[in-house]
Amino acid sequence: MSFALGLIAVVVFALLAPAMQFIARVKAWSLAPVILLAVSAVVSHLLGVLLGAMIPPQFRYWDFASIFGFGVMSYVFAFGAVYKSVSLEILLGLVDRPDRKVPVSDVVERQVPGLFRGRTKILVEGGLVEQNGSRFAPTAAGQITAGRIGRLRRAFGIGATGLYDFPD
Repeated sequence: MSFALGLIAVVVFALLAPAMQFIARVKAWSLAPVILLAVSAVVSHLLGVLLGAMIPPQFRYWDFASIFGFGVMSYVFAFGAVYKSVSLEILLGLVDRPDRKVPVSDVVERQVPGLFRGRTKILVEGGLVEQNGSRFAPTAAGQITAGRIGRLRRAFGIGATGLYDFPD
């Protein structure tokens, strides 16, 4: 029964999270999508626990939590992979063209700068960097975040990815 409740809570989360994203866009809320995911996860988790509390002898929290955690983390992973992916935006822009072809120079000179401007805007609005003229500089919060990310990358054995190394 605990596994079934875990699945029910995952389904509630999978319905609630996109509904909250939609409402946030319509109502122009300033909440970040990740905050809405967290709220959806907490609400659906609490709902599952409350339902489980109604059947005390059969409810085993950790069985419930394992299914719920796996389902929510799978959703969050997939959401993150498609939410702000530069590579996916390039692919979608290519697929949207009638002949489905575009010169590489068009992607590099026209599409990529707009994508990166959007990403830098997020960093500025998030207080991680500040723009000084034509340069960006990390804020104190940005330096702390970069340090944490660096430690996490080392912990996971992630070296230089070479994602943005373009040949001269």
